[in-house]
Amino acid sequence: MSRNNAGLSRERIILEALHIIAGRGLGGLSMRRLGDALEVEAMAIYHHFPLGKEQLFNAITAYVASPAPQGTVPIDPADLAGGGGEEGETEDPAAAEAGDTRPWDVRLTEWAHAYRARLLEFSGALSLLVHRAPQTPSTAATRALLHRALTEAGLSGQDVQRGADAVHSYCVGAVVHQVRHQDEEDAPDEGEARARFDFGLRALLRGLV
Repeated sequence: MSRNNAGLSRERIILEALHIIAGRGLGGLSMRRLGDALEVEAMAIYHHFPLGKEQLFNAITAYVASPAPQGTVPIDPADLAGGGGEEGETEDPAAAEAGDTRPWDVRLTEWAHAYRARLLEFSGALSLLVHRAPQTPSTAATRALLHRALTEAGLSGQDVQRGADAVHSYCVGAVVHQVRHQDEEDAPDEGEARARFDFGLRALLRGLV
């Protein structure tokens, strides 16, 4: 087996880890198995994730939870401490998000669909999201998007964060429910699953305002 480290990157490591998780579950992911899949020595992975498996898990969570078309791969180990780090504060995501002038509910719906699709794509890592919340530019951008949209919808004060929590929790909960029942005989196909997601999302957004 070749052990050429050329081309090894944090994103490549994360994607291969997600592939292993999809096939073997979280318990099936080890640095040795990951190294074998990448055709590198396991120590080469520690060059990118010096704090080991816990740091890798946090990076996977940040990647999966990214609202961007391509996942944000944290580049500073300090931002992987499960809620710490400074990377998410180096930009102004609220200013960037303010350029989108579409109606608030259109923006929230588009984000919710993209987030649902990403969680379904990497559903094997869903359990990581329960215990980990790395702060990255993507999570800051998501917070800015939700807060600005809900403020435009008429919420204020603590209700803005409460509404954001409700929307975010709905998306995660809907995907968990779908994945949990997807192997049942009467499980809906993707078209029906998306229709059910849209129905609940519309009801939630109406209820918030």
